[in-house]
Amino acid sequence: MKNHGTAILAAAMLLAGPAGAYAQRDQAERVLRSVTVFEEIMKAPDKAIPASLLHKADAVIVFPGTLKGGLGIGAHRGHGIFSVRDRKTNTWSRPAFMTLTGGSVGAQIGIEEVDVVLLVMDPKGVDNLVRNQFKIGADAGVAGGPVGRDAEASTDIQLHAQILSYSRTRGLFAGVTLKGSGITADEDANAAFYGRRLTTREIVFEGAGVSGDPVPVWLALLRNYFQ
Repeated sequence: MKNHGTAILAAAMLLAGPAGAYAQRDQAERVLRSVTVFEEIMKAPDKAIPASLLHKADAVIVFPGTLKGGLGIGAHRGHGIFSVRDRKTNTWSRPAFMTLTGGSVGAQIGIEEVDVVLLVMDPKGVDNLVRNQFKIGADAGVAGGPVGRDAEASTDIQLHAQILSYSRTRGLFAGVTLKGSGITADEDANAAFYGRRLTTREIVFEGAGVSGDPVPVWLALLRNYFQ
């Protein structure tokens, strides 16, 4: 799928011309990186996100390569994408671009990159996320998500949280509690990718924006795993 997505991206860049290709390049790469990260996580033996949770999720956010600062400070910043499921049609929205900042992602030693995945488990959590600014822990209940075959033995807190959070670093993937992190709409990225300024709500709820490559690759991944 990664090679297929890269080919689609290259074709889109040629069609768009140099200016359009430059404007969309970073965001298109972000979509493809999100696809790669999620596929790699799901292919990890006995460490993937349980299919039962993917089936229940109303939305997903992937922040590939979030930069995490250490020495006890715990600051981090990442750029990712957010799509919402339409339960009536069982289809997924085009990705809206988001930014993750602040707070703490697990133990902090040195500076490294962390992949962060958030599953939004109910409509209220989705509604909170389409605000211009969202504070994890203050605006919704968040818990480290279970992985592998032990999901059914998870606590009520995990299974009733509005958002289940995961992180992967140095090959390790596990549920993690994000503390004090904020998620904001990246409207500059939305504008660069879709050709005009769009809010998160307009993209995920109203279907605004013309689908561009590699969006079909991302949507195919969601259809495959979030059945």
